[in-house]
Amino acid sequence: MRWALVKVCVAVTTMVVVAFAVPLGLVIREMARDRAFSNAEREAAAVAPALSITTDRAELEKVVASAASDAGMAVHIPAGGSGGSGSGDSGANVDTDGAGGKSQAVDIGRQRAADKDIAMTRRLGRASTTEVPGGSTLLQPVALSSGAIAVVEVYVPEAEVTNGLGTAWAVLAGVGVALIVGSVAVADRLGVRMVQPAQRLVESAHELGEGKLGARVPEEGPTELRLAAVAFNSMADQVVQLLANERELAADLSHRLRTPLTVLRLNAASLGDGPAAEQTRAAVAQLEREVDTIIRTARDAKPQTAAIGVGVGCDAAEVVRERMDFWSALAEDEGRKVRVAGVDRPVRIPVARADLVAALDALLGNVFRHTAEGTAFAVDVHNGEDAVIVLVSDAGPGIADPQAAMARGRGSGADGSTGLGLDIVSRLAESTGGDVRIGRSVLGGTEVRIWIQLDGREPERRGHRGSVRRRRTPRLVSTFNRPRSLP
Repeated sequence: MRWALVKVCVAVTTMVVVAFAVPLGLVIREMARDRAFSNAEREAAAVAPALSITTDRAELEKVVASAASDAGMAVHIPAGGSGGSGSGDSGANVDTDGAGGKSQAVDIGRQRAADKDIAMTRRLGRASTTEVPGGSTLLQPVALSSGAIAVVEVYVPEAEVTNGLGTAWAVLAGVGVALIVGSVAVADRLGVRMVQPAQRLVESAHELGEGKLGARVPEEGPTELRLAAVAFNSMADQVVQLLANERELAADLSHRLRTPLTVLRLNAASLGDGPAAEQTRAAVAQLEREVDTIIRTARDAKPQTAAIGVGVGCDAAEVVRERMDFWSALAEDEGRKVRVAGVDRPVRIPVARADLVAALDALLGNVFRHTAEGTAFAVDVHNGEDAVIVLVSDAGPGIADPQAAMARGRGSGADGSTGLGLDIVSRLAESTGGDVRIGRSVLGGTEVRIWIQLDGREPERRGHRGSVRRRRTPRLVSTFNRPRSLP
């Protein structure tokens, strides 16, 4: 917007300057020409009184020398117009044929005009100008005492016609440029006054999108932008209020789980000894911890973001071993074969331990929930230079529509799936710049691949959840041999 205003002002000012400067430049040129010929007319007028008194050559040469500023004046006296006047005729180029004879024509100075132009001026009896090499001449007719018409020729060089014209045009051009520069400066200031509030609005919108719920826009600038700032601030207040209500609702709903959890814990304590009883009590204890975590997080008034904090991380191998120990007991009860690979050495990832536990439990829970008893499953960990890949695969029937399965809340109602488990996994991977993809496993069923980025890059732009464009494949240090490539 700022540069658009500057361009408009430059265009308008330029047109105005051209509209006035071009005619004014032509007027200045005509004024310079009129000034030069006015000086020539004054010089010719200074000779006219002397011609009306005498036509003596010597006297006229003195008059011409004193009247002309340079050697650019000439006097042309016709034949028969120089006799009988003056006291001395010597050197006046006069030749008489006795008494009453006609005298010859007299020319004083250098003639530049053509004879026909001089004759035309003498016949018409009015001044005229004519073009000659190097400039122009003014031909001024003067009546002599004898009744003849003499012509005074004044040479006007081209340099005198254009004298001062270049300076005047330069000043005019400078004024035009100054006007254009001034209009640019004024337009730029106006643009800044309009653009700065818009930029602050954009920055506040970005901050709000990044989770900074305290972002607000100063209500200043033009009326339209002030109204936009008021609307944005009102929207931000609504967002804060809605999130607060959502946190309160989540806390209240989670708190309501305490009563059934207490009953469940008491019932689990009365189960006695045995592996199943221990697993049940451990599951109830973990469920109580998760509910407490939800309540504390929901009650926290600070806005939460999905960014991975500095120094947050865990050992993926340790977490996988721990969760597989938990799920292996249930798998043994259902007759499922379990395989774990790639967890024999530490694998550090920039993910909080609780988040990775939730993601693994969601995937393994889906295996137990959506596959028949006796279906085998496996968890593989690949440790690479810039990424870690966790594969959860099973020998079940697979997923017919992986893209629909990745959409939050679009699970089929027939099997009780909500799609929230895969969404938890996807958000964990995307928080590191990675992604989640669903394909066919080597066991014949579903394979969920969790790509966790290690180099701290920002999440890449995605066409749809679970797919990443132009991803470069990292060099993986595999801890076991796979019979096929990754999906």
